Amino acid sequence: MATPEHPQENIGQRRVGRGAFLGVVGLGVGTLFAGGAISRATRGITQPVTDSVGLAGVIPSDGWRIYTVAATMPTFDEQSWRLTIDGLVRTPLSLSLADLRDLPRVDQVSSFYCVTGWVVKNVKWAGVRIDDVLKAAGPQAAGTALTFTSSERPYVDSLTLKQARLPDVLLAYEQDGKPVPRVHGAPLRLVIPEMYGYKSVKWVERITVTPEAEVGYWEVRGYDRDAWVGKSNGYES
Repeated sequence: MATPEHPQENIGQRRVGRGAFLGVVGLGVGTLFAGGAISRATRGITQPVTDSVGLAGVIPSDGWRIYTVAATMPTFDEQSWRLTIDGLVRTPLSLSLADLRDLPRVDQVSSFYCVTGWVVKNVKWAGVRIDDVLKAAGPQAAGTALTFTSSERPYVDSLTLKQARLPDVLLAYEQDGKPVPRVHGAPLRLVIPEMYGYKSVKWVERITVTPEAEVGYWEVRGYDRDAWVGKSNGYES
């Protein structure tokens, strides 16, 4: 997740820099959060961007709000890009996009919920199930969780294997019938419809099998480890 430092127009999407966005929030477009905690009653368009919560900017885009934590969005070269599978596995892997597309394809329609209160309904995703990606690597018995590393530094998050095996969790390489756009995590992103969006890591470049779920980027900053929609308010009390 990333953004330019200054506001600019690009492909019909207005990129909002840190200072400009705070000015908009000051005019009442955003939702303010008192006491550093997100309320269950949050209904604002987006949350204010401040260094204290680690956001670099927000990109409004057709109902989406693209939160960013780095100064620039990752780019990739399709020929050289690889997904690394490592950690507690018998055979570490390096998979190309072609390798992923050769795995059983899954198409699904699901809604995307942000912990700040907005939702995008009926998003069409296509990709692969996590078990199909892990199968050739052979996770060891001690591996009970997965850490997903984004090429947007320093974004990481984790799922237990049980969570990763939910029937609607997938690694998506298509969105609404086209390759996942850069702002949504090209070429590969995690999709977890039952959890709030901060768990759906974008720009996934590595999956590490671990003994237990590690603390993710937003969890270090106070958010729930398990971000179940309707059951989590983002921040732990």
